[in-house]
Amino acid sequence: MRLMLEYFSKLRRSGFEGIEWVSSEGRMGTDWLPEGATIGSVRTTHSSSGSTSADDTAAAVGALLKEGIDLLVYAGGDGTTRDIVAALDSAGSPDTPVIGVPTGVKMHSGCFAASPKAAAEVLSAWLDGDLLLASTEVLDLDEERYRQGEWVVQLYAEAMTPASPRWMQGSKQRIEASGEEDTTEGLADHIRELVISEDGLVIWGSGGTLRAIAEMNGFQPTNLGIDATLGNEQVGTDLDETGLLEILSSHTGPVTLLLSPMGGQGFLIGRGNLQLSPEVLRAIGIDNILGVVTPAKLLTVRRLRIETGDANLDAEFAAKRYMKVLQGYRTTRVLPVAVD
Repeated sequence: MRLMLEYFSKLRRSGFEGIEWVSSEGRMGTDWLPEGATIGSVRTTHSSSGSTSADDTAAAVGALLKEGIDLLVYAGGDGTTRDIVAALDSAGSPDTPVIGVPTGVKMHSGCFAASPKAAAEVLSAWLDGDLLLASTEVLDLDEERYRQGEWVVQLYAEAMTPASPRWMQGSKQRIEASGEEDTTEGLADHIRELVISEDGLVIWGSGGTLRAIAEMNGFQPTNLGIDATLGNEQVGTDLDETGLLEILSSHTGPVTLLLSPMGGQGFLIGRGNLQLSPEVLRAIGIDNILGVVTPAKLLTVRRLRIETGDANLDAEFAAKRYMKVLQGYRTTRVLPVAVD
């Protein structure tokens, strides 16, 4: 949120006259105001401290609505979005538009901007009257069933948000296509023959595509987590940032990070794999990242979107312009990189 506001402060060429922020005092609001940045006038109508819950979110939304806000900007993930939309509906204001600043682990809903900076772009364009509002889906993943191999995303509601195909991420899609078993087997064969080696460390990203490929190669991957293999041995399961850094620091051979972009959104980094911190990505090396995508998913992915949370690392990805993705046995293509 602080990054979004800092960028908004630098972005506004038309000035800040007439822009008034109504916020919560404390960790649900004013704690994230950037020092020295001009964003318009700010006043508070709610306060928060310590641990907060969905009830605090509902109370904050109710207080903001009483002040007659025109648009709600928030930070979080799909769970926060569900709480906010429920509060808007309960207060009789379901059409109040929202812009989500992505800070959660899972963000399938379409009301999130692609990055904090993208959220600032959307907000500024909306304030200037350059964007219309559109309805988008509020989705959330059933994590318990997902850990068991079932991909179950439920539609909880719809929300109004500024329509911007460039800056808003859109909702995640599950891509299903019959007859792709052979393609997945071909991907598994390619990785077995050309990626897996005796001294080669492979970091496996999350998602159903890579889970299936890993299982075809004799491993037992997690669905939501990040795993690691060395040769034919699984050396890490459901690794966090610390675990990844420990494995990478003790390894001296080649490293490959396998990632599958999110269907519909195209995110390769920044959604569902926050274990891959900037420090982890630097330890791996951005040239050692290989995207893996089935033909059906490729139909919905036009570019590979990157949000590492580190401006300098994002710039390194942007400088590459294109990245390689594996789409079949010994078949690759390049896709443009988008760092919004």
